Amino acid sequence: MSAVVNGRATTRPRVAADARPRVRSVALPSEHGGWGLTLEPGLLGLLVAPSAAGACLAVAAMVAFLARTPLKLAVVDRRRGRTLPRTVLARRVAAGELVVLIALVGAALALAESTFWVPAVIAAPLVLVEGWFDVRSRGRRLVPELAGAVGICSVASMIVLADGRGAGLAAAVWLVLAARAVTSIPHVREQIARLHGRPAAPAITAVADLAAVALAVAAVAADQRLLAGAVAVGTLVVAQRVTALRPVPRAVVLGVRQTLFGLAVVIAAAIGVLATAG
Repeated sequence: MSAVVNGRATTRPRVAADARPRVRSVALPSEHGGWGLTLEPGLLGLLVAPSAAGACLAVAAMVAFLARTPLKLAVVDRRRGRTLPRTVLARRVAAGELVVLIALVGAALALAESTFWVPAVIAAPLVLVEGWFDVRSRGRRLVPELAGAVGICSVASMIVLADGRGAGLAAAVWLVLAARAVTSIPHVREQIARLHGRPAAPAITAVADLAAVALAVAAVAADQRLLAGAVAVGTLVVAQRVTALRPVPRAVVLGVRQTLFGLAVVIAAAIGVLATAG
């Protein structure tokens, strides 16, 4: 790219301009909905059971979400036997984020009131399923999206346990967030398919809604203080069914709507727990 400086044509260096997009593509996830689904467990956990250890876990969840993108790129390129400029950059970014992640988990272990690792062990198979699909460039399918979302919801459970709260409450917050993810992800996929003129799968969405209601009921069974959160999930299911009858809005509108829905579930669940605390 050239420019005129003092009447003379000069060539502008392209390194910095070209590096910025490459860093973004390597370091930032392209799944916009994943930001909210990752933030919600940390937010609910900290609202219900605030602690320094919980804050470390909430930040660690976001770092893990960020690290997934460069890790996936590095592993995919390795499987294909190639080393591109993005491969080298992805390795460096992933290494730095993994160091931060380990430090945050270590700090949480040191600060926690009690052990919190059991939910992580339970969620590990779900995360591995997502990773298996990711490294085969199939991470946008329904199964890995659901597995990853339900797995990350375990962070809320870990935060609750790290503050010394009971296992019932820990299970309940995980279940109510899992219910939110299980109903929302198929709904959004169906809407996006309609938006692009592809065939939708209403049967899958209906089954997902029933599964979400079952998870919400299980949350109340684990801890009755999550009743408000379960009602919010039920309201979300109904709201999504109503909106599905209308013309599909732009993708950005779908994203904003889901962010608000998720925030509403988190707030309702937190209010329900805090209102009956003590």
